[in-house]
Amino acid sequence: MEKVIAKVKSRDPNEREFHQAVYEVLQSIKPVVDRHREYGRTKILERLVEPERVILFRVPWVDDTGEIHVNRGFRVQMNSAIGPYKGGLRFHPSVNLSIMKFLAFEQVFKNALTTLSMGGGKGGSDFDPKGKSDGEVMRFCQSFMSELFRHIGQFTDIPAGDIGVGSREIGYLFGMHKKLANEFSGVLTGKNLNWGGSLIRPEATGYGCVYFAAEMLAARRRSLEGKTCLVSGSGNVAQYTVEKLIDLGAKPVTLSDSSGHIYDGEGIDREKLSFVKTLKNLRRGRIEEYAEKYRSSVYTAMDSCADVPDSHALWGHKADCAFPSATQNEINGADARNLVKNGIMLVAEGANMPVTPEGIATFIENDVLYGPGKAANAGGVSVSGLEMTQNSMRLAWTREEVDNRLKIIMRSIHTICSEAAQWVNMPGNYLVGANVGGFIKVVGAMMEQGLV
Repeated sequence: MEKVIAKVKSRDPNEREFHQAVYEVLQSIKPVVDRHREYGRTKILERLVEPERVILFRVPWVDDTGEIHVNRGFRVQMNSAIGPYKGGLRFHPSVNLSIMKFLAFEQVFKNALTTLSMGGGKGGSDFDPKGKSDGEVMRFCQSFMSELFRHIGQFTDIPAGDIGVGSREIGYLFGMHKKLANEFSGVLTGKNLNWGGSLIRPEATGYGCVYFAAEMLAARRRSLEGKTCLVSGSGNVAQYTVEKLIDLGAKPVTLSDSSGHIYDGEGIDREKLSFVKTLKNLRRGRIEEYAEKYRSSVYTAMDSCADVPDSHALWGHKADCAFPSATQNEINGADARNLVKNGIMLVAEGANMPVTPEGIATFIENDVLYGPGKAANAGGVSVSGLEMTQNSMRLAWTREEVDNRLKIIMRSIHTICSEAAQWVNMPGNYLVGANVGGFIKVVGAMMEQGLV
């Protein structure tokens, strides 16, 4: 185990996010590996941490003034043992190969937990869609797809959206793929409803995260009703996390963006959430405007808690549950200690790897219910899988049917995690349970398919 981790670090020394993801998974699956000597003989771990294919390409495009720009495009096809590669595309200045590999690696186990036949992949670009016109975004997407189209397909690799890639970007990407491939297929998910999309897909990650949190609490004979909840981010995942929390009787009190966060002690209700959706989805404004409109709230610029160095102010509020839904490593050790001190009982990850290893250890040591992203936020890719099914069948399910299937999948993921954790004598440890449950399914398929 240690040799594999050391080799990953020495081979790609600058890929810190990927190192973190590999270390977290390999440490937690050690009890399983120790029971199966054949994994060592077949170098299963070495194969698991190495992508099947990495695609890196340039993306030239022209802005509205006629100036030429060149960005980088990525697609990491990590593992296809249980199905075609499946995972989102992220357009954000922070995108690099390390982040793409970490997300693709996480996606392998997340997809395995969904009970659907999907492998793991991830892609994107360091292009920033913020502040760009529709024409500029279209030209970038068309240039991006002019290379990516040759590497994807409904039976090979089915990308979806992620940070910076919403229905607008998916539309431009799909249109270019349709033109280049001369076919109308379910090669992308997250499409609009009138040309192959699925109901509940925009809501799925946030809804699913709350459903998983409800299952964790139910295992301890508790519920979300009346619970005060901290939510970070203000994009798709955060918005629908807040919406479902309201549905289940909880009180969400925070939202954030890269500039800072708002705290609304009276709670974010449906009217306030509607304002946030208009602000972020249509006007693409800053969350500070929420505090200007609603006097019950306070805006705090991005900064540490005054009395705790290196912490983030959003996580310093007193609450029962936390739903980090912004980006990776947004909760560090100091934040986790603040949350524990202020009475947090549950953390469910809406984002991918939003808690650092030190933060995770703090939650587990203090018996906080901790739902890792590969389990808690698997609702998004689950409904993407359901969209693929509907495309293949040329059918469209009702909102109620898709939502019910999502609830069943999230309940199944909770069961898989719980049973796997008990199997390795770590009951209640959802991190270990998620990693072990996903690992067993993927590795079983890899063993049966031979050395490929």
